[in-house]
Amino acid sequence: MNHEKLYHIGFSQKDLGTSPPTAALLCGDPERTRRIARETGEVSCLATLSENRGLHSYLCQSPTGNKFIAATSGMGAPSLSIVVNELASVGIRTIIRVGTSGGIAAQIKVGELVISSSALCRQGAAQDIAPLEYPAAADPYVSVALMEAANHLGISAHLGVTASVDTFYEGQERSSSVNPQLLRSMRGITEEYRALRILNYEMEAGTLFKMGLIYGFAAGCICAVLAERLVAESVDLSVKLRAEQNAVQVGLMALEKLKGA
Repeated sequence: MNHEKLYHIGFSQKDLGTSPPTAALLCGDPERTRRIARETGEVSCLATLSENRGLHSYLCQSPTGNKFIAATSGMGAPSLSIVVNELASVGIRTIIRVGTSGGIAAQIKVGELVISSSALCRQGAAQDIAPLEYPAAADPYVSVALMEAANHLGISAHLGVTASVDTFYEGQERSSSVNPQLLRSMRGITEEYRALRILNYEMEAGTLFKMGLIYGFAAGCICAVLAERLVAESVDLSVKLRAEQNAVQVGLMALEKLKGA
C-alpha cells in the first residue's frame, strides 16, 4: 500500500485509517462529490481527505458502518485515468462512477438513469492503457447490484451499452458547438449509434472499464440522463439535482449490496 500522499488526489493510504475503505463513488463534478459526503442524509462524512486541484475527496461511512470514499475524477478520461490509478494505489477495489449523460435511444427519457454494462470506447486515454480492440466492460456483479438497487428504490433505470467519447460538443454531434466545421466522421454518428442500440453518451466510463479489467478492480457506472437527444441538445437543468440524487442513492445501495455479497 502507498503511505505517501499521492500527487494528484492529495492523500495516502495512511490517511484512510486502520480500517480503510475498499470502495469509491467517483464523480466528475466536485460539487456532486461534496453533496454525497455532506448532504446525503444516511451518509456520515468522517474526514475531508483532500481538495487538491479541485479533486475533492471525502472519507465517508454508510449507516451500516461500511466506509467508502466519495472522490472527484474531473471531466473526461485523461483526468479520470490519473485519479483512478491513484485510488487503486491506496487500496480501492470497487469504483462506481456516478455521472450525467445524454440519452440517445428513444426509450431513454430525461431524469431517468442509465447503468452501463459496457462501452463503445472512443477515448484517447484508453488507448494508452489497452489496445483499441480491448473490451470496455463493467464488472457484471457491479452492474447487477446497480440494477437491483434501482428496482428496489423504484427508480427508472436502463441497462445497456454506453458511448464513451472524449468531447462534449463535437464528439456528441452537438450543432451548438461554436466549431463551424463538424468533421464528416461525426455527422450522423448519433443516429448510427442509436441503430447500434447504444443508450447514451458520456465521457469517462469506457476508460474506467478498461482500467478495471487491467488493474483488477470492479468497475461500474450509473448516469443521470440530463439531455434527451431526440428532443434537444441542451441539458435540462430542471431535473438535474433530483436525477443526480437518484443516481447517488442507487450507487450507495449497490455498494451495500456488494459489501454483503
